[in-house]
Amino acid sequence: MVSKPTVAILGASAERSKYGNKSVRAHLERGYDVYPVNPRGGQIEGLKVYTSVKDIPVDQLDRISVYVPPQIGMKMVSDIASKPAREVFFNPGSESAELLEAARQRGIDPIQACSIVSVGVTPHAFD
Repeated sequence: MVSKPTVAILGASAERSKYGNKSVRAHLERGYDVYPVNPRGGQIEGLKVYTSVKDIPVDQLDRISVYVPPQIGMKMVSDIASKPAREVFFNPGSESAELLEAARQRGIDPIQACSIVSVGVTPHAFD
């Protein structure tokens, strides 16, 4: 059996107009196992929400996609580094020079791009 690719969406949102929600839906549409992360917990698009990336029950993720502002990202960068991922996307608006440098110092090779577009979906498909 072929396992699905995995993605953690940091800053996942229940609000469907937000990119943190559009990313959940885009990755689901493309066949990913999606792990929404939001400190509020609960459910997003029918999925259990994890309060920290460290709580996700997989050893290695294929992708982490960050949708939180840089000042929040700075508080999460050590947790991100502690959960091995093949790709770490810092989506537009989530990156800062300081955050990208902090990520690099922890062994993360940051990708500055829209993870929704990278799976072949236009974010506006979910408007």
